[in-house]
Amino acid sequence: MRRGLLSFVVRRLLLALLLVFVVSSVSLLLVDAAPGDHFSSFELDPATAAAERHRHGLDRPFLVRYGAWLAGAARLDLGESMKYRRPVAQLVIERAPKTALLGVVALALATAIGVPVGIFTGSRRNPIAAAARAVSLMFVSVPSLVTSFALLFVAARTGWLPVGGFSAAADLQPWLAARYLILPAIALALPIAATIERLQSQALSDALGEPSVRAAMARGCSRRRVVWRHAFRLSLTPVLAIYGAIVGTVLSGSFAVEIVTSWPGLGALMYDALVSRDLFLVAGCAGAGAIFLALGTLASDVALAIADPRSTGAAT
Repeated sequence: MRRGLLSFVVRRLLLALLLVFVVSSVSLLLVDAAPGDHFSSFELDPATAAAERHRHGLDRPFLVRYGAWLAGAARLDLGESMKYRRPVAQLVIERAPKTALLGVVALALATAIGVPVGIFTGSRRNPIAAAARAVSLMFVSVPSLVTSFALLFVAARTGWLPVGGFSAAADLQPWLAARYLILPAIALALPIAATIERLQSQALSDALGEPSVRAAMARGCSRRRVVWRHAFRLSLTPVLAIYGAIVGTVLSGSFAVEIVTSWPGLGALMYDALVSRDLFLVAGCAGAGAIFLALGTLASDVALAIADPRSTGAAT
């Protein structure tokens, strides 16, 4: 079991490295292929623009620049941001923890809401469960971007939560940073919670039809005991199997939510990089996002392998 799980983790890590390489390389290629560059958007005299392009290597063929970038990336040197005039790795390291915090809090909140509600709706057939399923279906259909705008409107009208304008003081005061985090975390968590609820509800409903669960009911076990001790365990595998995709949803949704709510994470940094055609910063942000996705998927796969070793071959 341990040897199989270790081999499984190693394979997933190698795939994760390949994912990071492909995503960052493709993003670099796509931004470079677009017409113009970072210095085209400024009214610079030709001599100054040419000097800046030469300093950043933009006057060299793409393959030469790409090879130099790969050699630097192997040393964790991702180049210099043209907009911020700072090392890309430094900018990414500053912003990545905020995106990670938002994603972890949103996923924890979504799980804390989605799993219990899914257990309730999957094990009950009453008006309350039907209403919960209807609300869940509504949130599944609404993107996190729309949820962000709706919550921003409520926050602006009520004044309960700060609207944008994340200040430097929030980095020094955890309670203030937590207030800024509430709105984007809820906006990101609600659609994901609805997705988890639908998955958990269906998985639990299927588990209640399993012969072993029916046998437990026939032995006179209480419904609560059957649901939590038997059916819930059987429903874990299909829910964990989809968590890798959910992590991807968290990452893609967080980028949009960060931009709308002014949360200073990788999403906002990526938006600035794309708007300003900051070639190396785009590649760095994309690579960091791929790392988050790979780690989240790896954690999901490991949890699934532990819960059901046969599903991944970790039992061999």
